[in-house]
Amino acid sequence: MKLRTKYILFVVIIHLVALTLTWFIFKDKVWFIASEVFVIISIVIAIQLYRQLIQPLKTLMQGVEAIKDRDFNVKFLSTGKHEIDQLIDVYNQMMDELRTERTRQEQQHFFLEKLIFTSPTGIVILDFDDNVQQINPKALQIFGIEAKQVLNYPVDRQEHPLLQQIKLLASGETVLVKADGINTYKLQKSHFVDRGFSRHFIMIEDLTAEIVAAEKNVYGKVIRMMAHEVNNTVGPVNSIMQSALKTDKLWEGHQFNVLKDALQVAMDRNQNLNFFMRNFADLVKLPPPNKQPIDMHQLLNSVVMLMGVKAKDNDIEFKLKLADGPLKIMADEQQMEQVLINIVKNAIEAIDKNGTITLITTAYKNSVTISDTGPGINAEQTANLFSPFFSTKKDGQGIGLTLVREILVNHGFEFSLKTVTAKKTDFTILFT
Repeated sequence: MKLRTKYILFVVIIHLVALTLTWFIFKDKVWFIASEVFVIISIVIAIQLYRQLIQPLKTLMQGVEAIKDRDFNVKFLSTGKHEIDQLIDVYNQMMDELRTERTRQEQQHFFLEKLIFTSPTGIVILDFDDNVQQINPKALQIFGIEAKQVLNYPVDRQEHPLLQQIKLLASGETVLVKADGINTYKLQKSHFVDRGFSRHFIMIEDLTAEIVAAEKNVYGKVIRMMAHEVNNTVGPVNSIMQSALKTDKLWEGHQFNVLKDALQVAMDRNQNLNFFMRNFADLVKLPPPNKQPIDMHQLLNSVVMLMGVKAKDNDIEFKLKLADGPLKIMADEQQMEQVLINIVKNAIEAIDKNGTITLITTAYKNSVTISDTGPGINAEQTANLFSPFFSTKKDGQGIGLTLVREILVNHGFEFSLKTVTAKKTDFTILFT
């Protein structure tokens, strides 16, 4: 029962009792009329008190309804009554504070949303069930997917290795992941409390540029040191052996053909060692690209002709699927030719015998893809493909793909190397 109903019921009962008692107590009409007048006055006073007591309650209820509706603009004017005005002042101050706090929170929320959206770090926010609730553009770019493909779905629904790794991370854990052998990312998982329950978010930082720069600095120092020592040794040794071979008096009357042959073999090995070191030195001394307009179709045709003999010896067929018309790009022709030669050479060596290398260009994507029918690349190889000195070949130097990476990164071209299906590995370059 409401307080208002209780009050009215109480007043009605009291006055009915008073009327009944006056009927039995006062037999004199004058006293009876006087008592009736008193009862009427009491009723009037009760009604006035009722209005004065109920009106603040009505006012408070209006304020409560406004708070329920999150309308913090409702305020009340003073009535001139001390008690009610105190309540109104407190209510108005509370509404001012709530409105100010809501404005502050909205501004902070807007700033946070803007910060997440424009952040150069990929951010993925999960809901209570570890479904993706929010993902910023940088994370979508890293994953190479659209928002509708991942929003409101479990974080590991996609087959991308980074998304798979996120599911395995514990809160507070940080891990470095080299998903495609080219790019390196730092994944950091943390949590926050929302309505009393824990929710997770993941920050994805691209460390590729920093790691590549650090690698280049380290292997550059090693290569320069090796080249210095080799050149200082090979040069004088070859000079001594050449002088010995050209000194006829040294060999007169003696049968030293075997020794002479051994000296010649040693010189040849020194020359090979010198050539070996020059390959490493080229990686360190790679000049900035001299970009000029070139036609990729002409360049691909020339590379196919150049590598044709080696491919034919291994029973490997070239297939060209070129877009209509020329494919013009801005690049250093010599460096891009070296890139294509290295890629095709790796494809031939991966196939070994009997296979196909397909060269595809796409005009609308402005890209070239070199696809081979080799055995493919396993997970361990994928993580180290572009690492300096790493090679899957027995006598490989491990600088071919590193040189390819350096040239393409210097040009600002995006690229990827991955096994798409069994007997199909694609090296794709996007000329953006």
